[in-house]
Amino acid sequence: MPATMSSSYDLLVVGAGIAGLSCAQRATELGLRPLVLERSRGLGGRCATRRVEGQPVDHGLTFLHGSDPAFLEALDAVEATPLPGWPERVRGRGTPCHPATQSPRDRKIAYAEGLSSFPKHLARGLAIDRETPVERLSAGNEAAVVLESGKRVAAPLVALTLPCEQARALLHSAGAGSAELAAIARLLDMMGTLPCCTVLAGYPLDVEEPVFDLWYPEDSTTIQVISHDSAKRAAPRFRVLVIQAHARWSRQRLEHAAESWAGELLDEAARLVGAWAGRPAWSQAHLWRYGRTETAGDLVTPVVLPGGIGLAGELFHTGGGAQAAYLSGRTLAERLAVGDR
Repeated sequence: MPATMSSSYDLLVVGAGIAGLSCAQRATELGLRPLVLERSRGLGGRCATRRVEGQPVDHGLTFLHGSDPAFLEALDAVEATPLPGWPERVRGRGTPCHPATQSPRDRKIAYAEGLSSFPKHLARGLAIDRETPVERLSAGNEAAVVLESGKRVAAPLVALTLPCEQARALLHSAGAGSAELAAIARLLDMMGTLPCCTVLAGYPLDVEEPVFDLWYPEDSTTIQVISHDSAKRAAPRFRVLVIQAHARWSRQRLEHAAESWAGELLDEAARLVGAWAGRPAWSQAHLWRYGRTETAGDLVTPVVLPGGIGLAGELFHTGGGAQAAYLSGRTLAERLAVGDR
């Protein structure tokens, strides 16, 4: 293995989702020098927007909502066209994707340019290495990560802001570390995230316009929510639906070819919305293997371990959702900055 390379950064943040970006942003405000390591090309995790034929499509989270003043201030600071109150037309009494995060007191917002406007805002000015997978965590006298390339990078502090399963794997990869590290790894063994099979489907504008922004079907064991995504766009080229499956249904199809389950989702959409929904002009399938947190368990605050290793994310704050991820990341940065270990 190549020798350890001491980075010029004070903090390595593993994961560029909302928690990781808010952690790095707050760390910068507190005078630290963070470097964010992200295995994919995109930022924001499930707060994701894909451009299809030039049109933004939110294929993860469908909108953002919360009540915490710091979170709402961050949403208001995004340089994008806000859609306050979206979704306004909510149909059906099916179960929302994360019921615990839904409160009538929450403010709701989307952006005409797509929800990825929020993570892009958080990422402004940060040092971010994309397409940089972290393979292992090295615990001991110094905090360090081993990249997939074999390079070992050390820094005084490391923040893991990943889905539960990925954070757990990195903790286990550290081998014989502290008792605290082993204990949190065992606790994470009992927790997990839920998958979500998703189809983005585009139709000509002359098809029947849906009369909903979001629909939670009551009688479907396949589809959890249908988002009328093109309702967010100022001048859409296509009518677009984003169809997201129930977690249990998705888990049963994790190893199936995307073409097979995408067809099933389109067939169910046709039954619910109308025959036209089963005949898109184009469609794309996306599997969120790590969708939303399955349970908050007993973790209501970020975890800081000996050796300068911290964990944050939706799992580590009350309420769940993007707001919990954002607040968790900021709290972890504050604790690491003052040496709360």
